[in-house]
Amino acid sequence: MAFVKMHLPCTLCTSSNAAGLNEDGSAFCFSCNTYIRNYAGDKEETIIEETEFEIHKRNKKMEGSSSSSSQSSVVFTELTDRKLSLETAKKYGVKATVVDGEIVSHHYPYFNGHELAATKVRGRDKTFIWSGSAKEVGLFGENLFKAGGKFITLTEGECDAMAAYELMGSKWPAVSVKSGAAGGVGDVKANLEYLESFDNVVINFDNDKPGKEAAIEIAKLLTPGKAKIMALPVDFKDANDMLRQGRHAAYVSSFWDAKIYTPSGVLNLSEQFLAYQELRNNKVEAIPYPWFGLNTKLEGMRAGELVTLTGGTGLGKSSVTREIEHWLIDQTDDNVGVIALEENWSRTAEGIMAVEANAKLHLDSVKAQYKDEELDAYFEKVFMGENDGRVWIHAHHGVNNVDDIFSKLRYMIIGLDCKWIVVDHLHMLVLSTLESDERKAIDGIMHRLRTLVEETGCGMILVSHLRRVDGNRGHENGIETGLNHLRGSQSIAQLSDCVIALERNQQSDDDLEASTTKVRVLKSRYTGDVGVATHLLYDQETGRLRETHLADPDEFTGDEL
Repeated sequence: MAFVKMHLPCTLCTSSNAAGLNEDGSAFCFSCNTYIRNYAGDKEETIIEETEFEIHKRNKKMEGSSSSSSQSSVVFTELTDRKLSLETAKKYGVKATVVDGEIVSHHYPYFNGHELAATKVRGRDKTFIWSGSAKEVGLFGENLFKAGGKFITLTEGECDAMAAYELMGSKWPAVSVKSGAAGGVGDVKANLEYLESFDNVVINFDNDKPGKEAAIEIAKLLTPGKAKIMALPVDFKDANDMLRQGRHAAYVSSFWDAKIYTPSGVLNLSEQFLAYQELRNNKVEAIPYPWFGLNTKLEGMRAGELVTLTGGTGLGKSSVTREIEHWLIDQTDDNVGVIALEENWSRTAEGIMAVEANAKLHLDSVKAQYKDEELDAYFEKVFMGENDGRVWIHAHHGVNNVDDIFSKLRYMIIGLDCKWIVVDHLHMLVLSTLESDERKAIDGIMHRLRTLVEETGCGMILVSHLRRVDGNRGHENGIETGLNHLRGSQSIAQLSDCVIALERNQQSDDDLEASTTKVRVLKSRYTGDVGVATHLLYDQETGRLRETHLADPDEFTGDEL
């Protein structure tokens, strides 16, 4: 009895380690489910000169009699088990092993150019045996049809190729990959030049999930506009199934109705009229920001958008973030997730509670002024009661890995149904990667965040830093901020739906000016409206941000509060 000695690359499909080598020199690929009778590794195999009956005897999995009294022959014949005509069998060079008048196997010839290189034998129990060298062979049937032409049909199996040829009146070329859906991509890559020579490649893989997925992956390999994917009627598995049931007309109709493959997200608008009718009156649901001026510019914040909040060190990003977090909890019934990478979860919770309490609860000196019962009441009001189970915070315990953080993000959004996510901040995510190049790290993270927002439809607030500027005045002096000041990569601006910058001259001798933050919209994909949106005055006593409307942003009198 043979047993598996080691795992090696399959000579038939693209798997690098799925072939199990047996003691007798045979192998079985667990990826394409094919038995390889004479596996020779990286050596050339040679055609085994033996009858199909001898092959049948040596392979116990094949059905049929192996006794000496049985009468066996390998001949061209009508493939009655598949309702394929003798003419088609002869066209493709397919013979059958007949034992006592019963077909027990087919053998399909494979060619390297016009030279027979290998034979694939298929038993009635779907067991496959290869003889010869299958490494360099072309597609099944490729030797029959010269390169170039208007149409060629590509199928998942040999009998389907022959069936497609018959169903289309024996007028159009039809070929098959050698290793089914599992190895189809590799087979097409190896024979891409041949397929590319045709104007249209009609892909007719099995009407199941593996077949449909493989068809799409193969279509991606071909020149855009060349690949067409057939959609068979739902009651039929493949081309041979339709042939056996005599559905010639239905197959022909499916062939000519095959749609040109277009990548996901590319739509022909002429086909979207009904969808447009359903969507045209849908209003984008928006949640207002806590401040009037910002709403005037942005018309609120929307699920499915990535909003980046930026500003220099000490300019109030954390305060703004806390106000927004509390606002989302208080003003919506949505679940809210917070990932604050520079502080533990209790500090984050107290920061949100501080907004509710109008007090700097994060300061021990302020917190000491409150009884435990009062602090408990604030906690219960913000995170329990009507808000019970709606607020989720990432407890990272000081250990962060970028993949782990993204796993937590996805779980919050999908598993916990968080409609709004706050990530504070981007550059802590960068530090959690192994990438030494900050720009590359930011590019990768921004693309992952953008993809997550697009896939899930969540609304995300992302805190980001600004780069240092040249010159005598920096962000701490209240200089005007531009998109070019975003630290590390242009992808932050490109992949964000909205960019909001905070500006404040914290070095001013005027206390009012030093406490007032100018909120500038640098990008708004939704409204297109950019510029100064509002001014926020920091209350030194409560730690809250109050909106002030200044007729002239450069005049700070305090009368407008």
